[in-house]
Amino acid sequence: MKIGTLEMKIARVEGFRVRVFTLDGRNVRSDREGMPPWNWEKAARDSWSVAHWKQERFRNVYPGFDVEILDGDGEVVEFGQTLLETVRDSYD
Repeated sequence: MKIGTLEMKIARVEGFRVRVFTLDGRNVRSDREGMPPWNWEKAARDSWSVAHWKQERFRNVYPGFDVEILDGDGEVVEFGQTLLETVRDSYD
């Protein structure tokens, strides 16, 4: 799976956009291939924090990569304790 496809699938399932990058902070080209598929069909609970989502849904499946969660204005959600409900509501 390409990075761009992965980012779009996450947005469709989770209700927020993400940006994938390497652990040393480099942005990953959207046409980079070889990523495992996104296997979740249902969004994580609104009560999950950003930090919890990153650990449970992303880092465990995509070692060597990190992810930024973007709010409805395209800004990075900086606080790991922010609830996913808050992030999703920013898209309204």
